[in-house]
Amino acid sequence: MQENKGIDKSQMISFAVLCLVLFGFMFYFQNKQSKEEQLKAQGQKTEQVKNAVQQTQASNINPNVTPSAIQTASLNNKELNVEFSSLGGQVSKVQLSKYKAYDHKTDRADLPLYLIDKKNSNYGFQFKDKTGKVINTKDLVFTPAVNGNAVTMTADYNGAVIQFIYTLLPKYTLDFKVRTKGLAAVTSDNKADFIWDYSVRNLEKGRAQEQSHSEFSYAFNNYKDYDYDGRTEMSEEKETLNWIGVKQQFFSSVIEAKNGFTHSKGNQEAIEEGEYLKKLNFEGFVQMTGSELNQDFTWYFMPLDLPLLKSYDKNFDEILPLGWSFIGGMNRYFFMPMYNFIAGWGLTAGWVIFLMTIIVKLILSPIMYKQHKLSAMMKVIRPEIDEANAKFKDADPMKKQQATMEIYRKAGVNQMAGCLPALVQIPIFYALFRFFPNFIDLRGQGFWFAKDLTAYDDLIKLPFKIPFLGDHLSVFALACTIVILIYTVMTSGNMQQPQQEGMPNMKVLMYIFPITFLFFLNTSASGLSWYYFVSNAINILIILVIKYLILDEKKIHAQIQANKEKPKSEGKFQKKMREMMEKAQNQQQIQEQQKKKK
Repeated sequence: MQENKGIDKSQMISFAVLCLVLFGFMFYFQNKQSKEEQLKAQGQKTEQVKNAVQQTQASNINPNVTPSAIQTASLNNKELNVEFSSLGGQVSKVQLSKYKAYDHKTDRADLPLYLIDKKNSNYGFQFKDKTGKVINTKDLVFTPAVNGNAVTMTADYNGAVIQFIYTLLPKYTLDFKVRTKGLAAVTSDNKADFIWDYSVRNLEKGRAQEQSHSEFSYAFNNYKDYDYDGRTEMSEEKETLNWIGVKQQFFSSVIEAKNGFTHSKGNQEAIEEGEYLKKLNFEGFVQMTGSELNQDFTWYFMPLDLPLLKSYDKNFDEILPLGWSFIGGMNRYFFMPMYNFIAGWGLTAGWVIFLMTIIVKLILSPIMYKQHKLSAMMKVIRPEIDEANAKFKDADPMKKQQATMEIYRKAGVNQMAGCLPALVQIPIFYALFRFFPNFIDLRGQGFWFAKDLTAYDDLIKLPFKIPFLGDHLSVFALACTIVILIYTVMTSGNMQQPQQEGMPNMKVLMYIFPITFLFFLNTSASGLSWYYFVSNAINILIILVIKYLILDEKKIHAQIQANKEKPKSEGKFQKKMREMMEKAQNQQQIQEQQKKKK
């Protein structure tokens, strides 16, 4: 009688002890870290006071303008603090009051969050005067005038008056009107070139992750169509863009042109280290009327919060990269509402994810039960499969495969049924891969030693960098890898060894997969690792419960024997497989006969 290679009671106890060790390890470092944070608190307050009183000296962008000639004006509401510079009459600083930026020195999100600051944004309108000289409003000195929630910037160029009128509105909105008078006497062009240079500031912990999410985004065809562009070169020569924006991981800076941008093009390049992630440049034409530039624009400096984005009714919600089609629908109409519903109970984010995992498992439980029952039935018929393999050891491999298929057919085991759970979980995994690093409600939410579930946890620091892994080890990623390995050991006992020489050993490949998964999870959102740690731990518990409390192997064996005695009608799938194998066998015989003749 063949030895049972399943998990016995001692292994159950070992698994429980391992889980307790993992949880104890997590709690230990949580307490250790909280003490370290208390010691840093006083020094951190002093640093914040210093930062609050520091002044940024005006920069001399135009060599003909001295810093003392540059004036600033400010507008603010409960959402935005906006500063304007008289050099170029442009927005020079934008702070989102309700959010904080990550500080690499303190390893906390405790810095003011500026989308625009320190010259990282520079824009203006460019055209030619009658002598052919290029005029760019970025180089002109404007005079600011504040009136309530509006700032009017006025500049003079050879008798022509150029005004930029900014009005701060609710919902992270800054109305931007351009008015000119007498420009027709200076230029004969009927269009102006809008040029915007923007460097994305590093606001989050995971630099690589945030950098990959930073790119152009835009809408066209009367806001109906949306596109994003992460390529080096961006070109939309034939479309009229309703708005163009620079998307970051959780925030976006967008400018909308009421009459659109035409002949748009741009480029972007990654910045490997430092304060900035990417440098982007955009250029597009705006139409002039009678050589006067009288156009309306709107700036949006907004968080990528789905309800807020939908409220604009400008297709802004597509900026949030939740996945296309079915994947995006799962996030929008299932995972996000479920998270918000559970979070409404007052639980912390980590425990919300824990309950989300259980709910998903309950929904998939009928499918998972069939998979694990199939696994148990495969274990019961393993002796007969081994006997068939031994019987046809030196025979044609096709005959051996046919004998194995016949055992499955008589036992009523459908191997294809085991593929269904894997197929179902592929879209779920990809949806969660999009959900965790892009759901702003999770941003800054800590759990145990992970300070932000949208970024990796780096509790274990390494003194060197490992390729594809980095300079840290994520505890959540390690814990997830361990439970995946345990799950793999428990489910790979029924996998057959390769029957033909040169074929890969699938068991070895299954053990390699969790190790490679560690490299992927180590720099991903810790919320994703926590979800899959819980998910795979539940899988292990389900297998143990089914094996010891639900399924009776003796009854299954009796059922299989009864199935053998019953006449079996060949299904379409079995018939097709048999015909394919017979055809392959015939072709093999013909080839062997041809070789003998030679």
